[in-house]
Amino acid sequence: MAGPLHIALLGATGTIGRAVAAALVADGHTVVCLLRPAPDLAPDARPVPPDCAARYVHFADAGDVLTNGFAAPRFDAVVSCLASRTGTPRDAWAVDHQAHLHVLAAAEATGVGHLVLLSAICLQKPRLAFQHAKLAFEQRLRASSLRWSIVRPTAYFKSLSGQIERVRKGRPFLLFGDGRGTACKPISDRDLARYLADCLHQPERWNQVLPIGGPGPAITPREQGERLFDVFGQRPRFRHVPVRLLDGIIAVLSLLGRLWPTLADKAELARIGRYYATESMLVLNPATGQYDAAATPETGHDTLFAFYAQQAAGDARPARGDHAVF
Repeated sequence: MAGPLHIALLGATGTIGRAVAAALVADGHTVVCLLRPAPDLAPDARPVPPDCAARYVHFADAGDVLTNGFAAPRFDAVVSCLASRTGTPRDAWAVDHQAHLHVLAAAEATGVGHLVLLSAICLQKPRLAFQHAKLAFEQRLRASSLRWSIVRPTAYFKSLSGQIERVRKGRPFLLFGDGRGTACKPISDRDLARYLADCLHQPERWNQVLPIGGPGPAITPREQGERLFDVFGQRPRFRHVPVRLLDGIIAVLSLLGRLWPTLADKAELARIGRYYATESMLVLNPATGQYDAAATPETGHDTLFAFYAQQAAGDARPARGDHAVF
């Protein structure tokens, strides 16, 4: 796709979505943000990224997605950063799967050329409801008539920032096990946004599943903690949390969840936390079943440790979502 494009952007009000909007606008594209209506906000009070238009769409309604979201003029491409807010089964299947199916159907019906999907590297080893929901949509997208790019990033900076305040206040850094059993190549919102935007005009990224990390090397939780103590000028202090504690919490919540659905959702959130505490966010070698840092592609220039230094020097607090581990 050459030249300026007319693009529908989903998930534009999240931190990554806003970064993607800025990257697309910087490339000269016309960006229309398809937003979920917020019941407690007037339509004109919803924060829309600068230099973008907005349309409010009921993604659960296929007809509204088509007639309202994809009204003329025709979009050349769709970029989706839309994701369920919690990862619980009902939310995941409604947003990560069904809402995206409605978007895909509208895109096919109106002649959209390309769909760029922000997915997740953890889909390599699916055990959770949101992973299965995302995979089901990925399979439908790959079988569609559209050109597609499925981007599976490693850990985000914001997902690895939950213990900044603990360390700032002199508390120990929490580790599962010894903190050396997992690793990731964190990627910043800005670098990921650039990678997603470039999928529109780089043919080698078309019809590909694209795992991507930030600049290496891979970093363990122990190394994250050590650097945080360093930027705050403190002596490293760690508290080791046994994984079996999470297993016990999951078992109790799952049992009680048979009677109280809200506790079933909490059990799923605990499963999500356990998954991220015990699995590396790197490319999985299917032959060995091991995660491979060397095989995990890298992009961009921003590093997690520079981000930590910025956080230590300022007052900004990254928004971390509903199912952060800490």
